[in-house]
Amino acid sequence: MYTIKNELKYKDIEPIVKIEEVNGMELVKGFAEEMENMLGRKMKSVKRMAEAAEDADFYHEYNATLQFEYYNSMMINTVDEDGNYLELGGEFPLEENEHFNKLLVSTQQSVIQVPTNVYNKDPDILNDVYMSEALNDVFVSNFDKDPTLTWQYFGSATGFFRLYPGIQWTPDENGVVTFDARNRNWYIQAATSPKDIIIVVDTSGSMKGLRLTIAKHTINTILDTLGENDFVNVIAYSDYVQYVEPCFKGALVQADLDNREHFKVLVEGLHVKGEGKVKKAMKEAFRVLNEAVSMGKGSLCNQAIMLITDGAMEDFQQVFEEFNWPERRVRVFTYLIGRELTFADNVKWIACNNKGYYTHISTLADVQENVMEYLHVLSRPMVIDHDHDIIWTEAYMDSVLFNTQAQSLLLMTSVAMPVFSKKEETLSHGILLGVVGTDVPLKELMRLAPLYKLGVNGYAFLNTNNGYILSHPDLRPLYKDGKKLKPKPNYNSVDLSEVEWEDTEDILRTAMVKGETGTLSLDVRVSVDKGRSILFLKNEYFYTRINETPFSLGIVLTSGPGKFIFTGNISVEEGLHDLTASDVLIASEWTYCETDIDPHHRKLTQLQAVVRYLTGKEPDLHCDEVLLSQTLFDAVVTAPMEAYWTAISLNASGTDDVIETAFLGTRSGLMRFFRYVSAEKCVAKKFLSASDKANLFTLDHFPVWYRRAVENRAGRFTYYIPKGDLQDVFRDYESDYSTIPSPPDHDQDYEDDGRILIAVTSVTVTAGQRTAVAGAVGVQMSLEMLEKRFWAITSQPNNTDCAGVEGLCPLSCSDNVDLNCYVIDSNGFIIISKETKEVGRFVGEIDGSVMSQLLRMGMFKRISLYDYQAMCKASHHSTSSARPLLSPLYNVMAALKWFISNIILFLLDFKIYGLWDLDHFAEAKASFHASSKKSKGDILQPCDTEYPSFVYEPSIKETNSVIKCGRCQKVFVIQQIPDSNLLLMVVQADCDCSRQYPPITMEPREVKYNASVKCDRMKSQKIRRRPESCHAYHPQENAKDCGGAAEIQLSAILFLISLLVSALITH
Repeated sequence: MYTIKNELKYKDIEPIVKIEEVNGMELVKGFAEEMENMLGRKMKSVKRMAEAAEDADFYHEYNATLQFEYYNSMMINTVDEDGNYLELGGEFPLEENEHFNKLLVSTQQSVIQVPTNVYNKDPDILNDVYMSEALNDVFVSNFDKDPTLTWQYFGSATGFFRLYPGIQWTPDENGVVTFDARNRNWYIQAATSPKDIIIVVDTSGSMKGLRLTIAKHTINTILDTLGENDFVNVIAYSDYVQYVEPCFKGALVQADLDNREHFKVLVEGLHVKGEGKVKKAMKEAFRVLNEAVSMGKGSLCNQAIMLITDGAMEDFQQVFEEFNWPERRVRVFTYLIGRELTFADNVKWIACNNKGYYTHISTLADVQENVMEYLHVLSRPMVIDHDHDIIWTEAYMDSVLFNTQAQSLLLMTSVAMPVFSKKEETLSHGILLGVVGTDVPLKELMRLAPLYKLGVNGYAFLNTNNGYILSHPDLRPLYKDGKKLKPKPNYNSVDLSEVEWEDTEDILRTAMVKGETGTLSLDVRVSVDKGRSILFLKNEYFYTRINETPFSLGIVLTSGPGKFIFTGNISVEEGLHDLTASDVLIASEWTYCETDIDPHHRKLTQLQAVVRYLTGKEPDLHCDEVLLSQTLFDAVVTAPMEAYWTAISLNASGTDDVIETAFLGTRSGLMRFFRYVSAEKCVAKKFLSASDKANLFTLDHFPVWYRRAVENRAGRFTYYIPKGDLQDVFRDYESDYSTIPSPPDHDQDYEDDGRILIAVTSVTVTAGQRTAVAGAVGVQMSLEMLEKRFWAITSQPNNTDCAGVEGLCPLSCSDNVDLNCYVIDSNGFIIISKETKEVGRFVGEIDGSVMSQLLRMGMFKRISLYDYQAMCKASHHSTSSARPLLSPLYNVMAALKWFISNIILFLLDFKIYGLWDLDHFAEAKASFHASSKKSKGDILQPCDTEYPSFVYEPSIKETNSVIKCGRCQKVFVIQQIPDSNLLLMVVQADCDCSRQYPPITMEPREVKYNASVKCDRMKSQKIRRRPESCHAYHPQENAKDCGGAAEIQLSAILFLISLLVSALITH
């Protein structure tokens, strides 16, 4: 009846409503073009920085005795005990800035950060800091030209870091600054072209003790210099050659975060023994690199072998003659470990005769600086070519630069460019001065694909040339360690196929990695409300490349009403009047008007900005006219609800303290809500508050209640108990899938003070043959008050005339020990039960026998879903138990029939439907239709999991069954409650079936892979798009600059001594 009335009302306003189908291809191309323009502005800023730095160096004459005071970020605004400013410090004005996350910054001056292990007054440091002062004016000018810029910086090859705007750097708890720009991915990627690296480490008996420790640290440091465009393997040698990961034997694997961390774990397990046979190891390394080239695998650019040893005693010249000379296509870098220099000349010779670099590492403190030398060698061809390749990094979190969780857990990408010396006298040396760059927060990029254009189940996402997710609403990069959020070990190497896992043949992934433009349809299963509900959708994917970047953009539109959008016209005056009503909110994270361009606008809320723009007070604001028009229309359409809700509140019988809040939301991000209960009495104190992100419109998702509302047709209500701990978009499913209630103190920061129930339905508008979802309406109820009413209407009074009645009389759900009554939702979660602790849990966990029977009878079906971003514990704890439920079939059937009739009257009596009676919309011109607390001993690691969801089959309205359990029989009946997602279930209570039927839980199950499958998965290399440029060779390169003497000959005497020592060791 509700739906019929709804459709009729819309016929009255068809002339002023226009419904259009969203053109996905046009939309994705438009979004991509806007993103290209935005990222293009960042690239122009970086180019200006690089040009300024190179010009400054060109005109700078090195001065070994230079004395220069600069602002050291550790020293500024700091005084000694006499009140005097520290050297390299001084007064440095800082002020809070909205644009920079409310940090104290100086937008007039940059600062210098120097790692603790680098002397801050070294002549090289002073000269380069002095030279780079020219960047200050460029930083300020860039920020004036593009106020959306964030951090701008220059990482010098000498070790310092120039940062704008200036901030006071905070050291770690030990007072140490470990941040070194040269270790950052943006620096390494910009400084070198893609590379294939094979690390060859000596594990012979002479490498024991500190030498092995230094060697391991050297390997780890080299691994840290690699990125997702590089390929790597690690070989250990003594008497024989072994791969540290046997699975990777004879292959190069992508140096993504997963593989790098895997290598580090294996390297820790290396032990020394036997004699060092380097010749076999070098042959194996050359064989793998040559095979990669011949088969078109790896980076197809730079190739290098990193030899880590305390001495080379064999005749290895023949190996290079056979595999590497005369082209010397593979560079060999050598790292001599330990204080002994007996074999230094031999180790130098290897590097210098293979276009590499030799370093001597005698302590752990030497590792960092010496490893970085290889990057400068690999950068030489690019420097000599003077090709400024702009690079974009994968997504990352800057947990080093920022010391607060809110700042350090923001995902971003960086754009960077190398800075070269242009001086003629140093051209052949290919001197890299450093790298300039700027950060782009990914949330700012995704604002260019606004949700209102995509609809409730639509979304946009970005991936890289390697197929890794850059941004996606289902990317979950964080996990909980106790109550602290931390990045997952593999957070920035999540493949698109692990999120869009229904794309089993990688059609979407392959097309996007290749940078193609196209479309694809997929039937998908979508988890909603942390796995408590599941949607079956037909998704339309539209994708295209973002030019001048390695990124591709995809958007998703869902078929059906979600693919249509409606618009209506309204005057600004009328719309403003209703938009400024006290019960109206608009999505604070959406961009109705750009408030970040002009510093004077940054303190404005979105609603304030909209009002000031529409009233002409801020005509220079850049606003989304389409979104504003729709928001004004929605404000007028929904305005009568305020008066109607107020009228209901004056009639106490309308809500009776059960309904606490009525609310609605529209596609434009507009919300209205009305509180029926005072703040003191309100159970749901957090619901719809600013911290309740799950139930508000955010940057990448509609409210949970809005998504739940559109599960069903308009007019059919969805009831659910909100799941706590859904505070932001970084969702941790490792705990969410559990249906065991949390201890009271576990999620106290996130959950409401009491138990609540939400009832929602969608609202649609129809014009012609098209129907669009216009919004959702609902109420939030106190579950405790609702239960009291429920038990009252399901209990017959004691004076009931039971004459002639067979079975139980009077009937009572609450007091009768022979009956257990449940109200469950269409996913099997308990809404009402006699046992409070059972509410919100999955009914199969409470009674496995009944759920098993329902699955067998087809009233429910089990759906498998997969999570490839899960975190699993080493040990699992599960504490679920089945309640014994128990009486004869005719008693239960009679009870159910009576209960159902009363519940329908109960819901109608509550006027839940009446809270948005469409008669009151006519006044407008238009109308529209728990997890267990983790113990400290638990260790979490990335894993894949399968988890179930259970779905009611709506074609079966009612059923009953008898379950045989040994010596007794259990009878139950279940029936759908009309126009809702609820079912009433009545079960006997004198037959315990828990031995025959164990609980059915929704706990995720870790997907275990055998050794062979695991190896194949680790080695598998999906399609990727290589970077377009490669600088591996230049004929003018000065290969003699190799860390040793200019002319190095293989020492015959030293070689004979080596053989003698070797023979003695063998003997």
